[in-house]
This record gives sequence, C-alpha cells and structure tokens, in this order.
Amino acid sequence: MSQSRYDVAGIGNAIVDVLARTEDDVLARLGVPKGGMMLIDEPRAEAIYAAMAQTVEMSGGSAANTIAGIGMLGLKPAFLGKVRDDKLGASFRHGMKAAGIHFPTADAAEGPATARCYILVTPDGERTMNTYLGAAQNLSPADVDAETIAASGITYLEGYLWDPPEAKKAFVKASEIAHGAGRKVALTLSDSFCVDRYRDEFLGLIKAKTVDIVFANESELKSLYQTADFATALDALRADAALAVVTRSEQGAIAVEGATLVSAPAFPVDKVVDTTGAGDLFAAGFLSGLARGLPHETSLRLGALCAAEIISHMGARPEANLKALAAENGFAL
Repeated sequence: MSQSRYDVAGIGNAIVDVLARTEDDVLARLGVPKGGMMLIDEPRAEAIYAAMAQTVEMSGGSAANTIAGIGMLGLKPAFLGKVRDDKLGASFRHGMKAAGIHFPTADAAEGPATARCYILVTPDGERTMNTYLGAAQNLSPADVDAETIAASGITYLEGYLWDPPEAKKAFVKASEIAHGAGRKVALTLSDSFCVDRYRDEFLGLIKAKTVDIVFANESELKSLYQTADFATALDALRADAALAVVTRSEQGAIAVEGATLVSAPAFPVDKVVDTTGAGDLFAAGFLSGLARGLPHETSLRLGALCAAEIISHMGARPEANLKALAAENGFAL
C-alpha cells in the first residue's frame, strides 16, 4: 500500500447548518419533537427559518463535520458531497476550503437547492434538527473522485446518505476503489432511524466487509441487532465487524476488534451547551488516532476530548484549536 496523500476522505451530505437558541415553547408551537431530526421540504424550511431568532451559519453535515475536525487536528482530509451552484452552496464550499479540506465534487448546475439544517438549541443544550436535504441527496457514482479515494488512508461513509439509490451506488464504488488501493473503509450508522430503515442493508455491508470499521452509538447498535441488551448487541457486532467503535454518552466509548475490547471514559465538561456534532467530532478524534497508528484506547480518549470540546458551545465545528488542545492533553499527532 502506497503512502496516502489524504489521511481520511469523507463522503456524506453537504449541508449548511443554521443554528439558533430557542425555548421549548417555540418547538411546541412549530410542532417539532424535541431532540429529534426531521426531514422537511423547502416550504417547511422557510417557515422554521422565519421562527428562528439570531442565527449562526456554517458548513455542516455529519461526515463533513468529522472531516473538518480531522483537519483541525492537523491531518490531511478530503470530502465528497453535492451542493448546488447557489448562495448556500458557495458558503459550504468556502467553509470547507477555509478548513483546508480537499473538496473536488463539482456543483450541481440544476435541480434542488443546497441542503440546509435548521438546528434549534434549547437552554438544556438539546438540539432539534430540521433538515432539507436538497442537492446533497443527488450525489452519484460519477461524483466519486477515484484519485482522491485511492489516495486516502481511510474512506468514511455517512449513514445518513444511504437513502438515495445513486448515493448507495456511490458508496459501493468508493469502497471498491479504496479496497483496490489497499485502503480501509469506515461507516457511521448515523441515527437509529436510519438503522430501522436499512438494518438488513447495513448488516450486509458489514458482513460482506464492504466496510472495515463501524461507528455506532448505543441506541443505533441495539437497533441494528434488534435487542434491548447492550452486551448481546456488542457481541453480535464483534462477530460481524473487523473493528467497531461504540459511544455511550456519559459512559464513554468502547472499541472492539476480534477478541480485544478496550474502553475510555467520557471527557469531563463543565456545562453541556449544545450536543450537535458530538458523535461527529468523536469520530474525528478516533479516526485521527487510527490514521496515526495510535492504540485504540488512545484514539478513544482523543475522540472523547474532541466530543467534549464540541458540546461546550453552540455549533458542530470546534471553536478551540483542536491540535493545541490535543497536545495539551498529551496526544502526539
């Protein structure tokens, strides 16, 4: 296997996050379930935006957040995702470029507008997401830049993008290119609702070794194996996946590889302000450690540190210098 030009390449929904603080009664008035993620159409998006107070706008999307975190830790990232040639599309591209991310995907010249996610954050730090997927869902196999994937040590696939048939084909194509170049492929299950919809397909990807590394939280893992017992689900995942990483909120995280299981505690935080992006940045820390050849336990701790930074403020992109934060806490990247 040749040396990689990029440490990690992500493939996922290219979304502009629009965040605002709000109160619980606003959620009730809008009729959106607190803490959930709802897919919405363009008219609904406009109605929610009209109800939002002062907003913060930034490039987002689950895999894109992970890739941004990897870049902020000092590694070399790439991202593939679809935007429209509109104002928000330009905003997304600018944000990725500013973060030092290689972003070779061409803009769509027609079709739906650039995706956006309206994130309402209540005083307890809980985030409620309302997502218009727009152009992001039109990623196709033609958008898979073979040179980028072949030159990336790890390709990271976002489960949220498993809905459109063409995107599924893009994932499989990327996996074939990565494995053909001797690289690794990771999949994040993204959401228990995604798992409910595509349980058999996700299990198929894992068992067929289309993906080598699986990221899940506890609820996604239980949904995947249709059990309420964590230990039972973990044993099943251990048997199916070459390497699996499971986050458990305040209980920390676990990595299993064959007969080996290692764990790390959650990193302490003074106050949880906004949980948006916690899983994304955890994955950024773990993948960065993995790309640098660190032990899994060290990579888990780095993931926990990155997640702690992100939940201490609004938004899914770090405010602190992640590379400096990692160094201060003894991580050598």
